[in-house]
Amino acid sequence: AAESFNYKKFFEMVGLKNKSPEEVKKVFHILDKDKSGFIEEEELKFVLKGFTPDGRDLSDTETKALLAAGDKDGDGKIGAD
Repeated sequence: AAESFNYKKFFEMVGLKNKSPEEVKKVFHILDKDKSGFIEEEELKFVLKGFTPDGRDLSDTETKALLAAGDKDGDGKIGAD
């Protein structure tokens, strides 16, 4: 359901919290659709579809919350590190 996405629970469900740095980087590269070296807001919107074809798009609010959680330097995108 819209506005029900919780990124912390999601990362636990898909097991990202227990992955090695190398495994996390593999996932990063899958989500970095344009291969820019960053995951931008437009790529995050479709993150659930990267894990299951019938996944829904994130709402703008959910996307911004996920971006804010991963954007450590405030540049509007998530880097591999």
